[in-house]
Amino acid sequence: MGSAKKPVKASKQAKSKAKPAAGKHARVRDPDVANADPVLFDPLTPGEAADAVRTLTEDRRLAAMAKVGRYRVLCTEPLVVKPPHWIAGHRLARVIAYDYSQDRAVDACVDLDAGVVAHLELSKGQPMLSRDEEALATSIAMVDPRVREKLAMSDRALTVMQYWGRTPTDVSYTRRSAAVVFGHTGGHASLVAVVDLIDQAVTQVVPAEQW
Repeated sequence: MGSAKKPVKASKQAKSKAKPAAGKHARVRDPDVANADPVLFDPLTPGEAADAVRTLTEDRRLAAMAKVGRYRVLCTEPLVVKPPHWIAGHRLARVIAYDYSQDRAVDACVDLDAGVVAHLELSKGQPMLSRDEEALATSIAMVDPRVREKLAMSDRALTVMQYWGRTPTDVSYTRRSAAVVFGHTGGHASLVAVVDLIDQAVTQVVPAEQW
């Protein structure tokens, strides 16, 4: 009986030894995160942001966009990639731009250490409007004769929203557009002007109650 119990004890010991080994293996990746350089998370400096945009526009895949020059950078921000990715530990920048010449969104990861575009995605998606685009839409709407004749003296631009047309016949159904809402400060909206940001023109002027 005593000899029969020995294999059972040995089996339990083997199992108990295996557990610490598994736990130790599961913690192998922890030091990579704990020892990450804090600088990688810092906001981009003006110089880094400029370098990121320059590297992006010099990429041969965006040669046409850079040549025409009808694009707008919407966002530049630091990007950190976890190991074991090959660019983990590099100073990275995410650059989001909109190419008006081809009506497409550009989403790129720029490796600032190597000076290359590490990842590039082109799509027909619509990134959020930048503040510059909001200001541009407002200025375009303000000088449009159809808008000016319908505005009261106390009306001003209350807000600017990204806008997509509801039907395929709307110009804004596929083109990057903004809706500028006019009205009284602290009061109700009175007028909405839809601005095509690609051609920089007002495509619709609608009373707010019909919007």
